[in-house]
Amino acid sequence: MAWLVLIVSGMLEAVWATAMSQSNGFSRLWPSIVFVIGVVLSMGGLAIALKSIPVGTGYAVWVGVGAVTTAAWAMARGAEPVSTLKIVFLAGIIVCIVGLQLVSSGEAH
Repeated sequence: MAWLVLIVSGMLEAVWATAMSQSNGFSRLWPSIVFVIGVVLSMGGLAIALKSIPVGTGYAVWVGVGAVTTAAWAMARGAEPVSTLKIVFLAGIIVCIVGLQLVSSGEAH
């Protein structure tokens, strides 16, 4: 369950990162509100997941999931150009995230 919470929390990074970019320096109300809610839920989920996942692994996965989700969302919206190399490197991050999960599942916490 902690891994699911961690993955969802990482995906919520895309919510608050996107809202922050749309808030125009926190001068727009609704994107600013979405940012605050997103960051609280994202970090709250990270804190819950870190009760049973080592901090180094948990933080690396949280950041990786957030980075991949944010970049994929930006490319899907047309806010960022899509390229084959970007997709390859984002897939590499996903492979590393899966690897961290596989390695840590065999470790004692």
